Amino acid sequence: MGIDVMVFDDLHLSRSALTALLEQRDEIRVTGSVDSSLAALEFAELHRPDVAIISFEGRDRETVEIAEKIASLPRCRTLLLATACTRSVVRRAFTGEISGMLRRSAPPRRLFEAIHLVHQGERVFDAELTVAAVANGDCPLSMRQLSVLEHLSRGDTVMEIATQLCLSEGTVRNYLSDMVTKLGARNRIDALRIARDSHWI
Repeated sequence: MGIDVMVFDDLHLSRSALTALLEQRDEIRVTGSVDSSLAALEFAELHRPDVAIISFEGRDRETVEIAEKIASLPRCRTLLLATACTRSVVRRAFTGEISGMLRRSAPPRRLFEAIHLVHQGERVFDAELTVAAVANGDCPLSMRQLSVLEHLSRGDTVMEIATQLCLSEGTVRNYLSDMVTKLGARNRIDALRIARDSHWI
């Protein structure tokens, strides 16, 4: 059985090169090649590719949001290819529904292997990116607390955070209160500022 793949890259040359590389494999069918996040989401909604390969610089949260929306579609999985990544972007991909994330410099065989694994329902993250996602340096907050803060930074309410992270609202409030205490912040907004200034999110 073949694997239907959509390629999203806003750079024409790299998109064409990636498409040509994938088309060398008999078991992979490139059913779409798009150059914008809106086009990627529209194509995925209409055609439901097995795997959406999204190539980006690695710092654009909007691209990760599009990848999450595509991943939420039935039978669609997403694989991110990034050149350089901020810790918060990697962590968001790692803790969300995104199936995998590789560096753009990965050898072709690694990319093909990742496509197959993702298609089979497994998650594939580059080892260095995984370390970046879980390493907090001198951050006193847990991964779950950082996830709560990242949702707060997007403007989500306590109810929305609870729903998205499968927690009770009371647990979310407890996390926020604990973070304020750990960081010596005045309130949750100040805690968010401290976390941003320290590049934890």
